[in-house]
Amino acid sequence: MSNVLVVGAGPVGLTLACELARHGVRCRIADRLAEPLPYCRAIGVTPRTLEVWDDMGLAREMIDAGLWLTGLRSIIQGQPPQDAPAPALDLPYAQLGLPQYETERILARRLARFGIPVERGVALVGLRQDADGVAVRLESVEGAAEETRVRYVVGCDGAHSSVRRLLGIAFEGEAYPWPFMLGDVHIGWDVPYGTAVRALRLVEGGPPAMFIAIPLPELGRYRVSMLAPPQLVPTGGTDHGIQAELRGPALADLQAVADDLLPDRPRLSDLRWSSVYRISMRLAAAYRQGRCFIAGDATHIHPPTGGQGMNTGIQDAYNLAWKLALVLRSASSESLLDSYEAERRPVGADVVARTRAASEGYGRERGAAPDRLADTQVLVSYRGTAFVNDEAAGTNAAGPAAGDRAPDVGGLVRPGLGFPLRLFDVLRGTEHVLVVYLGRAETEAVPELSRWVQQLPLTMRTHLRVATIAGEVRASAAPGLTLLADRSGAFAAAYGPEAMSYLVRPDGYIAWRGRSWREQGLSEYLTKVFADAASSSFR
Repeated sequence: MSNVLVVGAGPVGLTLACELARHGVRCRIADRLAEPLPYCRAIGVTPRTLEVWDDMGLAREMIDAGLWLTGLRSIIQGQPPQDAPAPALDLPYAQLGLPQYETERILARRLARFGIPVERGVALVGLRQDADGVAVRLESVEGAAEETRVRYVVGCDGAHSSVRRLLGIAFEGEAYPWPFMLGDVHIGWDVPYGTAVRALRLVEGGPPAMFIAIPLPELGRYRVSMLAPPQLVPTGGTDHGIQAELRGPALADLQAVADDLLPDRPRLSDLRWSSVYRISMRLAAAYRQGRCFIAGDATHIHPPTGGQGMNTGIQDAYNLAWKLALVLRSASSESLLDSYEAERRPVGADVVARTRAASEGYGRERGAAPDRLADTQVLVSYRGTAFVNDEAAGTNAAGPAAGDRAPDVGGLVRPGLGFPLRLFDVLRGTEHVLVVYLGRAETEAVPELSRWVQQLPLTMRTHLRVATIAGEVRASAAPGLTLLADRSGAFAAAYGPEAMSYLVRPDGYIAWRGRSWREQGLSEYLTKVFADAASSSFR
């Protein structure tokens, strides 16, 4: 019996398959399409997704294939252009522009290095689950059928998910009545490389007339989007996404909108592809049913404003993969899997609501500038959920709380290394990491903590690393510990000056926070997560 069947080989399914493999779990991944789609659907990559790719070891490849989105030129109601640079974020990564087909190419190449092929032209047509696994029926484009069993199924198969449909999970919401059109074109103008352009003419009671151009890595190329004239959109198609079965607009159709809204009337040329697309706002009623899960567009669809869709889906997969891996490796109980929906469905609901509001107010923004971090996704938090415990809550403790993303810091010094480290260098990997901050000076706690690590149950030592951070490091080494000096004070500035301990999950979120690693709450939390650890082993 295979461990996991991943249905859908877009960015979400490929991320999940890569992460399962990195965590030591093999899977099958199937996609009904014989070839990847050539369309440049998603482009924007959030800083948080780049942090995910950093952990996966893919950030450099993705950055090299993309371009930094450096600003926005707005032309509202025919007024002179207004240029706004991208805000300074003070994060490890800025906003990246990367065509979805490049994202998929790099992820598929990484998956192939794990020896896992994408089974293309293979559709899921049936599933039936019981207490021990899921019986699935697969059919190829040639008509060949296969019936097999897997332990879990994850549907990463888009807005029209077959997994969601076979499970009978409701996907309620509504669709915008206006069709849109997309194109991949060259534009002859003097817009700086990396700058997006939006030209709008506001319309009372309806969406603005618009011409949106998002830069692509190739010099002078853009993915353009705009409202589609009704006469160009025949009846038929679906209520969301690219309408691949319908004829796309011609270059002249795109040029007509550019001529209407752009004062300089730049020439569009070299149309590589075009499509009609529609937008819906929907949220799945559940993200899990027994041994079956759904993720990405199978769970949440919404307007593309802010570039949140693909990024939210990638982080769905990143959240689920390590949990499935621990359960499949018998290191955690299945109750851990309940946290996937509890943590990710509220995120999906928030994204649907925010993107809808932003879309319906597009071009009519008023008042103070929006939070510069709002669309970066670094503010996502799982505070108050079942697998998060904050022993320092309510104590006016500084720094991030349990449930928050663990922020990166630089300038950490490790004995024996002639170069500084980032905290992300320490957290990178598939284990939980207990970060013990000892304050401005190293104390006698280091030998005691080292002994504690050596006494942990085997399962715990396999899936947990421990790092200490102090103002200075006097010991050259301690068994079971990574010793780090915060000589620049960057960690104290980000996390607070007082001694504190943080248990950071494999997805970079703080699972537990307390004043000391000696607290009983840490023992109880570790026992809850790791199936065969007894609380008495931690005393």
